[in-house]
Amino acid sequence: MNLQARIDLMYRLGIYLKSNEEEWQSIKEQAYRKNGWFTPEFIDLACEKTATNFLDKHLLEKWAAHYHIDDNIVPKNIGIVMAGNIPLVGFHDFLAVFISGHRQTIKLSSKDDVLLKHLVKKLYEWEITIQNHVSFAENLKGCDAYIATGSNNSARYFEQYFSKYPNIIRRNRTSVAVLSGNETTAQLNKLSDDIHQYFGLGCRNVSKLFVPRSYDFVPLITSFNSYSYFADHHKYKNNYDYQLSLILLNNIYYMTNGATLLTENEALFSPISHLYFEYYDDKEKLNARLAASEDLQCVVDGHSVNFGEAQNPGLFAYADGVDTMQFLLGV
Repeated sequence: MNLQARIDLMYRLGIYLKSNEEEWQSIKEQAYRKNGWFTPEFIDLACEKTATNFLDKHLLEKWAAHYHIDDNIVPKNIGIVMAGNIPLVGFHDFLAVFISGHRQTIKLSSKDDVLLKHLVKKLYEWEITIQNHVSFAENLKGCDAYIATGSNNSARYFEQYFSKYPNIIRRNRTSVAVLSGNETTAQLNKLSDDIHQYFGLGCRNVSKLFVPRSYDFVPLITSFNSYSYFADHHKYKNNYDYQLSLILLNNIYYMTNGATLLTENEALFSPISHLYFEYYDDKEKLNARLAASEDLQCVVDGHSVNFGEAQNPGLFAYADGVDTMQFLLGV
């Protein structure tokens, strides 16, 4: 299958992702029933962003041209261990391997093993030779290279297991926002999206804010109200109630709109339903500190990443800053 055929297939898949076909709607419902965090709203959001940002034909052609991808690559088998924290979170790895011309064997997360499996099955229907390019397995053995995404604990296992092969191993990461206090209402509303989309479960979700000491939190908390319906989601509400209990038991000062908790904490990673903040005095020192951190996926500040764009990555926005396509072309 040549490069243009692969791009055309991905473009067709993007159209399918946005479609209202009965079978696709049923599959999305099945994914929600299996994982309560994958609400219809957030599955549709993930599909829309995947189709728009990844599967546009012109974007794919530009991406391929940037790396001078041609049909002369010697295909290798790339093993992919996918995460399952948000819907279709591993799609970019699948896409990069497919467009590169390599074969791939995918181990799906049990939390997200419905959507991509169906999409690949759809590709089989459209082009039977896809079966030679993409397959699924519970155990990845005999691959030529590996891309594995997981927790810090699983990353240690991956490093030991895949160390003899070319690999990309990703660990826990999160994102933060740096505020000046001069943000507009529109910017705060977009920041609320960066915090709350996918219930904050993604590595690109903002889990902590850095604010000046004179910061007025009222407009910020007001912006959270568009996600106040989270309080009606039983899995989220259980987390909220638990976090609130801990705060009350430890007599910690907190702010809330009834669905999102906000407390002062030096940690970067915050639990579900809980957002941390920290005051800063020197912007330059803060920027240097954030630049040196290996735990950050992105910094939302209106410059590095615009408000509302944290969960809107494009084809060139590689996880952990490691160029996946360059890695694949060097295997």
